[in-house]
Amino acid sequence: MTEAACPYISQPRILVLGVQPGPPPFRIVEVDGEVVGEAKGVTDVLRAALLFGIRVHDLDDPDVVRWVGGDKFTWTPRHQR
Repeated sequence: MTEAACPYISQPRILVLGVQPGPPPFRIVEVDGEVVGEAKGVTDVLRAALLFGIRVHDLDDPDVVRWVGGDKFTWTPRHQR
């Protein structure tokens, strides 16, 4: 008997949503499915993680952090680039 191929989809605890316009632009951060605040830079994402006891060693690890609408370097809306 063979097992059906099942792609692995990670469920990271931290989700950083796309950039929202504002003075300054920001990204909404979710931890464990709950909105926990706004991030205006990577430091804010790391602070949110620490508040929930999450140690982030690699911001590029999709098992830890999922970046939606850009990566850790994306902090301005697309139309402002």
